[in-house]
Amino acid sequence: MSLTRPDGLSGRAAIAGIGATEFSKDSGRSELKLAVEAVHTALDDAGLTPADVDGLVTFTMDTTPEITLAQAAGIGELSFFSRVHYGGGAACATVQQAALAVAAGIADVVVCYRAFNERSGRRFGSGVQQREPSAEGAALGWMLPFGLLTPASWVAMAAQRYLHTYGLTPEVFGHVAVTDRRHAARNPAAYFYGKPITLADHAASRWIVEPLRLLDCCQETDGGQALVVTSCERARDLRQPPAIVTAAAQGAGRAQEQMTSFSRDDLTGLPEMGVVAGQLWRTAGLGPGEIDVAVLYDHFTPFVLMQLEEFGFCARGEAAGFVAADTLPLNTHGGQLGEAYLHGMNGIAEGVRQLRGTSVNQVPGAARVLVTAGTGVPTSGLVLGADG
Repeated sequence: MSLTRPDGLSGRAAIAGIGATEFSKDSGRSELKLAVEAVHTALDDAGLTPADVDGLVTFTMDTTPEITLAQAAGIGELSFFSRVHYGGGAACATVQQAALAVAAGIADVVVCYRAFNERSGRRFGSGVQQREPSAEGAALGWMLPFGLLTPASWVAMAAQRYLHTYGLTPEVFGHVAVTDRRHAARNPAAYFYGKPITLADHAASRWIVEPLRLLDCCQETDGGQALVVTSCERARDLRQPPAIVTAAAQGAGRAQEQMTSFSRDDLTGLPEMGVVAGQLWRTAGLGPGEIDVAVLYDHFTPFVLMQLEEFGFCARGEAAGFVAADTLPLNTHGGQLGEAYLHGMNGIAEGVRQLRGTSVNQVPGAARVLVTAGTGVPTSGLVLGADG
């Protein structure tokens, strides 16, 4: 059921602080320590203290429970705590949950966080190794015996169909990789700082699962990211210019599964992101031509192209040319391909920096930023706006 009018959340909350650890391949410390560091940094950025926090939101996949983080970070009583499912699809939804709590008066200052040792600890890219019996696991039982064991293999199915339908070759995915790495090369926080690539580099990288090459696949990162959400009124009195939550949405499409929605009639798009797009445009009262910067979830390059098409930035099958033409500033932090894989939370932080005017790849006059969360799963998105 789609929305027919804007919701009551628009303009009621803002991101007032952002904070992150360094992004590495071996953090050398626990995921709890990473989370605490990111939260403290975000609060300091906002000019707040742990005592100001009364709400926490994270991912169901996070290993640091809200009450454990509250104790370790010096946060007192909590009036709100929440978790969002579906991996990277939760990223923008954590901000939506926080904004809803603030708008409803349930909490005053809510911190969204995500921390993991995804490179030195559990590596999501290694695929299914052990799974407890569940309905979701039963669905995977139709795929695993045929070798579809990893996220790359699941995405490759849709990517292959996309290329076939539109008469394209795997080289078109290189435009996303090159764009991300160009921005990462100028970002000191990025793992690939100072290391741009060319289309030839992309085409020469080894196959992971055809049609995906190594340079089509995101980072595996140790690190943490936190975001401070409060009311727009309070945010205006804090240390940083607020990033207004102009619109926030979640979406799951018909015949949705987690990364393996192969029973759909068409594998060339991302219907769940189409659901999010419709809500965001209606709530924000905007269209694709009014977005200044897009930070699109890029765990694999093909899904960036499909997102551009779902949001109406270009026609179906034409996104590679759209990216190549540099028509829209895209993933100016370097994305998860170039900066770090933090389940999309670092992308939200980049949206905030663009609105503050502090990005290392700053877009002059950026006032409206689109941010998306994980693709191939039930997902979420944000439109962030500059104050005033």
